[in-house]
Amino acid sequence: MKRIKKFFLFMIALLALIVIGVYGYLQYSKPQYEGEVAIKNISKETNVFFDEFGIPHIYASSEKDAQTVLGYVHAQERLWQMELLRRIAPGKLSEIFGNKALDNDKLFLALGIDENSEQAIAKLDKNGKSYQLAMAYVDGVNQYLENGKTPIEFTLLGIEKKPFTLKDVYNIFGYMAFSFACAQKTDPLLTDLKNKLGESYLKELGVDGSYNTTKIKTNDGKIQEQFIEASTAVANLLDKSPFPPFIGSNSWVIAPKKTTTGKVIFANDPHISYSQPGTWYEAHVVTPEHEMYGYYLAGTPYPLLGHNRDYAYGLTMFENDDADFFQEEVNPSNKEQYKSIAGFTDFKIRTKEIKVKDSASVALKIKETNHGAVMNGILRDFNPSQPVAFNWIYTHEENKILDAVYSLSHSKSLSDFQKGISYIVAPGLNIMYGDAKNNIAWQTSGKLYKFPKGVNSNYILSGTNGVDDKVEYLDFSKNPKAVNPEWNYVYSANNMPQAIDGYEYPGYYLPEDRAKRISTLLDEKNNWSKEDVSKMIYDNTSSVSASVSRNFVSWISTKDFSKIEKQALEQLTKWNGSNSTSDVVPTIYNKLLYFYFKNTFKDEMGELAFKQFMKTHIMKQCIDNQSKIENSVWWDDITTKNKKENRQDILTKSFKETIANLSSQLGNDVSTWNWGRVHKVEYKHPIGQVALLRPLFNVGLFEAPGANEVINNVMYYYTDAESYDISAGPSTRRVIDFSDIENSWSILPTGQSGNPMSKHYNDQAQMYIDGKFRKMKMNREEIENSSTKLVFKVK
Repeated sequence: MKRIKKFFLFMIALLALIVIGVYGYLQYSKPQYEGEVAIKNISKETNVFFDEFGIPHIYASSEKDAQTVLGYVHAQERLWQMELLRRIAPGKLSEIFGNKALDNDKLFLALGIDENSEQAIAKLDKNGKSYQLAMAYVDGVNQYLENGKTPIEFTLLGIEKKPFTLKDVYNIFGYMAFSFACAQKTDPLLTDLKNKLGESYLKELGVDGSYNTTKIKTNDGKIQEQFIEASTAVANLLDKSPFPPFIGSNSWVIAPKKTTTGKVIFANDPHISYSQPGTWYEAHVVTPEHEMYGYYLAGTPYPLLGHNRDYAYGLTMFENDDADFFQEEVNPSNKEQYKSIAGFTDFKIRTKEIKVKDSASVALKIKETNHGAVMNGILRDFNPSQPVAFNWIYTHEENKILDAVYSLSHSKSLSDFQKGISYIVAPGLNIMYGDAKNNIAWQTSGKLYKFPKGVNSNYILSGTNGVDDKVEYLDFSKNPKAVNPEWNYVYSANNMPQAIDGYEYPGYYLPEDRAKRISTLLDEKNNWSKEDVSKMIYDNTSSVSASVSRNFVSWISTKDFSKIEKQALEQLTKWNGSNSTSDVVPTIYNKLLYFYFKNTFKDEMGELAFKQFMKTHIMKQCIDNQSKIENSVWWDDITTKNKKENRQDILTKSFKETIANLSSQLGNDVSTWNWGRVHKVEYKHPIGQVALLRPLFNVGLFEAPGANEVINNVMYYYTDAESYDISAGPSTRRVIDFSDIENSWSILPTGQSGNPMSKHYNDQAQMYIDGKFRKMKMNREEIENSSTKLVFKVK
C-alpha cells in the first residue's frame, strides 16, 4: 500500500514539475515590450513604443534602421505565422504536418510560384530602395531567429529554425495572389454542368453576367463529369489552408463635399478567412524621410494597407478572371507530347521532391504545356482522359510585386500611387485611395486581357483549336477606375464595374447586396462624419435579403400549415433584413436558403457538384434572381416520376423542411430562435485542432452579428446543421478621417500578437464583436505617455 501511495505521490510531483516547466517556458517565450536589445546593422539607437494594444511605433534615424527593427519586432510576435506562410508556395508544409499536407504541396509546386519568385529576384535592381529596405527587414527577422525566443509551435512540431530570404517574401506574396483567384474553384464545375445539363440551365445561374445589376461607376455523346474534382480539390485546399485565403472586401472613400468636416473620410474592411493569429500585423514607422501606419502580411516588408498624414490606401478583390484551364490533347503516338498550334510538342518536365514528416519523401513529376502546369494527378481525384493545364497570369508575366507594394507605401502623389498599381500583374485588386489634398480614387490592378468573341472563359478552354488562347492584352489605361467623380464617393464591394469601351471584364463578381446597400447609404446622405462611417462599417442589414424573404413568402402555399409554421412565416413577412444576434428571422432565412438550394439544384447537379456549387460566388449570385423565374428549368425534381414540380412546390417543401429542422434543433418556441444561438465564431489556430491545446491557442466562441453579403460580411456555408461555422469576415476595419488624422480608428478580430502568452493575443476580440474601435495613434507625445519602451542599441 505504501509503495502505491509513494508511486502516486511521485506521479503527482512529476506532473506538477511538468506543468511548472511548461508554464515557465511559456512565460519565458512572451514577447519583449520594454527594456533594451542590442542588434547589428542599425546606425543609431532606435526606439519602439508599444501602445496599450501592442502596436509598435518605431522611431528611427533612417528607414533602413526602421526596417531592420520592424523585421525583428514582427518576428517576435508572428514568427510561427511567418514560418507557415513561407512554406506554402515552395511545397514544404508536409515537412511539419506530414501526409495531410501533401495535396497542398503538390498543387503549389505545380503552380511554379517558387521558380517565378527566383526569376523575379534575379531582375531586381540591387541598388534600388525597394530591394535594400526589403533586405534590411529580412535581416531583422533573421536576427530575431538567431537570438530571440523560440515560439512554442516550433517546439511542439520540432521545426528547425532556418534563415529567411527575399524569395520567402516573394513566395508569400505569390500565395496571396493565388488565394485571390476564383477560376480554379469555378471553371471546372461550370464546364461539367454545361456539358451535363446544357446552356439554358447555366444561363439561369447568371453565368453570362446578367445578374450583375449594381455596377461600380467608372469615369475618365454520354456526358461524364470529368472536371468537378478539380474545383472541389482546390476549394478544399484553400478551406483548410493553415494561412487564411483572401475572399472579398468592402471599401468606400467619401469626398469633402459629402463630409461634415470638408475633408476626405476613408473606410476599408478586407474580408479574409479567420485564423489565429489573424492576417494583419500593424506597425507605425517614423523616420526623418518617411512615415507610414501600415498593415503587414507575415514575413513581408511593406504594408498592403496603410495611411500617413498625406494619404490612405486599402484594397478589395477585383474578382476579375486572371486564370484559365485549358484542355490539351496527348499525341496518340507519343504520350510525352501534346498538340499545339505548331504541331506536337514535348511536355516540359519538372521534378520535385516533397519531404514528408515521419514518412518517405515523395517524388513529384510535373508536366507543363505552353499554357501551364498539367493538373491531372496533381489535384486529388482529378484524372480526366486528356491533360488539363492551368494558366495563371501571375506566373506567365514579369513579376514586379516588390516594387509595387513598395510604391504603394512610398507614393508622393496620386499619379505616383497609380504608377505603383500598374506594376501589379496579379492579383486583380480594387485599390482605394484618399488624401489630405481632397482627392479620392478607385483604381483596379492586374494585367487585363480580352478573349476572342464567342470564347467564354467561365469554362475550360481548348488548348488545341488556336482560338481560345488568342487573348488581347489591354493597356493599363483601360483598367476600370474613377478619380474624383462628380458623385463624390468611390466604393467597391467585389461587384462588377461598368463596361469600358463597351467591354465588360469577365470575372467572378459577388452579388449586388453589399454594393446596393453601400451606394444607397452614400447617395442619400451628404453630411458624413467619422462616427457615421464607423456605424456603417458594422451595418448588418440587407435590403436584398428582405426582398427575397418577402418573395419566398408570396410563393409558399400555406395550406395545412401548423401553428409554428404560421408563426415562422409571419416573421419572414415582417423582416427588414437585419442580422443582429437577437434577431430571429436570420435563423429561419438562412436555413430556408439551404433547403431552397438543395431542393432546386441537387437533383440535376448531383451530390458532388452541388456541394461545390454551394462554395462558389455563382451560388450567391442566383439567390435573388433565379428564384424570380416562374418557369425555371431547375424547378422540376427529376428524381420524382410522373410529376413536374413548380416554384410553389419547391419553396413550400423547402419551408416545411426548414421549420421541421429548426424545431428539432432549437425547440418549438420560434421566439427563442435567436441568430446568436446558431451563428458563432471561433478563431482557430492550426495547433488548436488538438482538443487539449484548444483552450490555449484558439480564441472564442462568440455570438456574432452579421451574415453573408451584408456590409458586416461574415461568411459561412449554408447547411442543415444546428450551427454555422463562420469561416471568414472583416480582417480589420479602418476609418480614417483626414480632418483628424491622429484619431483615426481601427480594430482587429482578436489581437496584434501571435504569441498565446501575450496579453495582446486576444485583447481586441470582444471589442470587435461589439462593434467598437481603438485609435491608430500617430501623436508621439500621446504614444510615449501610453506605451512601454523597447530600445534597440547598436551592437
